[in-house]
Amino acid sequence: MSEELVEREIAAEQAFVERVYRQLEVSAQAAQELAKEGHSRGRLGHEGGLVERDAMVFQAARRIAQLDAAHEGLVFGRLDMQPELDPHPRYIGRIGLRDDDRDSLLIDWRAPAASVFYQATAAEPQRVVRRRVLRAAGRTVVGVEDELLDAEAETALPIIGEGALMAQLSRARDRSMHSIVATIQAEQDKAIRAPGRGVVSISGGPGTGKTVVALHRAAYLLYTDRRRYETGGVLVVGPSGVFMRYIERVLPSLGETAVALRSLGEVVDGVRATRHDDPAVADVKGSEAMAEVMRRTARQQAPGSPHEFRIFWRDDTIVLTRGQLGTIRRTLMSQGRRNRQLPRVVGTLLDAMWRQVRGERGRDRGREAFNDDMTSEQSFLDFAAAWWPPLDASEVFAWLREPEFLARVGEGVLRPEEQLLLLKSWGDATDFSVQDVPLLDELRYAIGDVPARTDDEATLSDTSLLDGGIDMQELFTAADREFAPSGRAWAPPTHRIEDDPFAHVLIDEAQDLTPMQWRMVGRRGRTASWTIVGDPAQSSWPVPAESAAARAAALDGKQLHEFHLSTNYRNSSEIYAHAAAYADRVGLDVDLPTAVRSTGVDPVIRTGVSDGELEAATREAVAAIASEVAGTVGIVVPAARRSEVNAWLASWPELADDAAGARAAVDSTVTPSGEDRIVVLTGLDTKGLEFDGIVVVRPQEIEDESTTGRATLYVVLTRATQLLTTLG
Repeated sequence: MSEELVEREIAAEQAFVERVYRQLEVSAQAAQELAKEGHSRGRLGHEGGLVERDAMVFQAARRIAQLDAAHEGLVFGRLDMQPELDPHPRYIGRIGLRDDDRDSLLIDWRAPAASVFYQATAAEPQRVVRRRVLRAAGRTVVGVEDELLDAEAETALPIIGEGALMAQLSRARDRSMHSIVATIQAEQDKAIRAPGRGVVSISGGPGTGKTVVALHRAAYLLYTDRRRYETGGVLVVGPSGVFMRYIERVLPSLGETAVALRSLGEVVDGVRATRHDDPAVADVKGSEAMAEVMRRTARQQAPGSPHEFRIFWRDDTIVLTRGQLGTIRRTLMSQGRRNRQLPRVVGTLLDAMWRQVRGERGRDRGREAFNDDMTSEQSFLDFAAAWWPPLDASEVFAWLREPEFLARVGEGVLRPEEQLLLLKSWGDATDFSVQDVPLLDELRYAIGDVPARTDDEATLSDTSLLDGGIDMQELFTAADREFAPSGRAWAPPTHRIEDDPFAHVLIDEAQDLTPMQWRMVGRRGRTASWTIVGDPAQSSWPVPAESAAARAAALDGKQLHEFHLSTNYRNSSEIYAHAAAYADRVGLDVDLPTAVRSTGVDPVIRTGVSDGELEAATREAVAAIASEVAGTVGIVVPAARRSEVNAWLASWPELADDAAGARAAVDSTVTPSGEDRIVVLTGLDTKGLEFDGIVVVRPQEIEDESTTGRATLYVVLTRATQLLTTLG
C-alpha cells in the first residue's frame, strides 16, 4: 500500500471533518442565539414569558454543553454500504449534526442508524462493505483504519491500516478513562443497547471493558429516552473517589452531562467520606446485622432526655412516669418513622395527662382549657421538646459511641468482640468512614424527615393535637424551636428522603458492595432501571451469600438481562497469564477472558528482597518502567506501607517531575492531580483502574491484609497494560 494512497484518503477525510466542525460552530452560534432570545422573553413581564425563557434557556444550555463536549474526536467512524442501499458514505460521531438543508451530516453513535457500525461483522456484514475508523488529534485526522466486511461485494474502496482496536489498545494510559465509542465490539454493543427496563448485568474478567461499556450504556439510555432519564436522573456509583475521577470524563465526551457520579462514600446527600476502615471493622459495619442494630438505635429514647414529668393543675398532681412514657413512645413509634410523629407528640402526651384529671375544678374547666394551659406552660413545653426532639442521623449515630448504649442495641446481634471493634473505630475517628455512610443512611430512613408543617392528614388519637386546635408550628415558636438537647434550632430539612429515587442506577465493581451498601443504593433505585457491573472473582466482601441476598432485595424482582464479556483488551497476554496462574495457585474461581494482545515481555518477579533493600529495589523498578512506557505508572503497596513509600517517592530526584504531588497521591484523604504520572496506591485503590506499568511492593503482605486479600492481589496483578514488576 503506497504512502500516497494513505495520504490521499486522510486528506479526503480531513476535508469532511473540517466541514463538520464548521457546521458545529454554526450550531453553537444558533444555540447561543436561542439562549439570548430566551433571556429576552423573560423581560416580557408576564408568567408566560418567564416559562418560555426558562424552557429556551434550558434547551440552549444543554445543547451548548453537548456541543462543547463533542470537540474531542467529534468524527470517528464511516460506513460504506452496498451502493444500491446507499451510494453515500455514512459518518458516525459523538453527536448528531445536520447541515443547512437539514440533511444528516453526522449520525449520533447512539442512533439506530449507527448500530450497524458496531454490530456488523465479516460473518454478518449487514450490507456494510467497509467500516472505517478515523483517528484524530484534536481536529486533525492522523490516520484511518479499515475493515472490509463484505468481501464478495464489488468495490474499488481501498482498505487501509492494521485495525483500529489494536491501535487503541496500544495507546499510552493517562489518569483518565477514555471513551471506546470508536472501537466498541459486537459483544459490548449488545450490552450497551439492551432493553431500557429491568436490570442489565455485565460480567466478565479483568480488562474486558465492563466499566466503559456500562458508561456508554448510560449515554445510550439518555439518548433513547431523554425525558425519563433526565427528569428522574442517572446515578453512577463506583468504589472510590479515585475511580470516579478516573471515569468522570467519559460521559461528557459522549455528549452527556445529566448524570450524578458518586463514590460509595458520597451516595448520601451532604456526606463525603473518603477514609476506609480496617478490613476487620469494615466486615462488621458492612454486615446485614447492622441493619437490625440501626433499627433498634432509631427506636431508643434520646440519651439525656427526661424519664418523668410532674405538674400540678387545679386540684390534681399529674405524673408521667417512666413506664407511661415508655408506653407512649412505643405507641408513637408504631405509627411510623420517629420524626414523622412530631406533630402527634404533644397531643398524645396531653391525652395521657388529661386521663389523670379527676378533680371537679379541672373537669369543669374542660379539655380545651387544659390544652391551652399546658401549651402555655413553659415547663411542659421544655419537657416535650427534650423528651421527643427532632433528630438527624448524625446525631443518632453519635449515640453508638457509648459502650452501654451499643451493648443494649447490639445484644444478640453483635458479638462482644465486634462491639469492641466498632467502639474503637468510632472512638478514634473525628469523621465518617466510607463504611459508616450506609449506617447513616439506614438511620436517616429509620428516623424519617422532620415534618415541614403540621401533617393535616394524620389520624390522631381520641382527643388529638388538631382536635385541640393546636398548631404545631406555633408550638415550635413557643418553645423557641429548641427541640434538641444540644440546643440547636429546629428547621425543616432542605432535602427529603422521598426525593432519593433515580430513574437509572449504574453500579460498578458491584461484587465489592457490602449488604449495607446494597441497602443504601437500593433505596435510590426502587423504581429505577439498573446496570450492574462486576466480576465475583475480584470481590473484597468475605460473605458472598449475604451480599447476594442484599442485592436480590435491592433489585426486588426486576427482570434481569445478563451479558458476559469474554475478551481481555487491557492486559498483554504475558501479564494476564501470570495473574491467571496466581489465581489458580491460590484457589480463586476466576473468569478467564482471552487476552488478545502480546508484547513479548514477561512480568519481572523478584523475591527475597530484604527490608533494607526494598527502597532501592522499588526505585530501580519504577525508573525502569517509567523509561519504557509513555503513560502512567502505579506503585501498589500494602496499606501499612503507603506513607513510607510516598516518602520514598518524594525523595527520588530523577522521578520528581513525573511524581509531582505524588507524595500525597491517592491516599484515602488526598485528591491527586490529574497530571500525576506516578502514583502510590493500596490494593483496594486499584479497583477499576489501569496503568501502563505496575510495581507491586510486598505482594504477600497485600494478600495477608484481609480475608479477601487473595482476590485483591489478583486485581492488582491485572491492572497493568504493558509492564509488571513484583518485589517480594
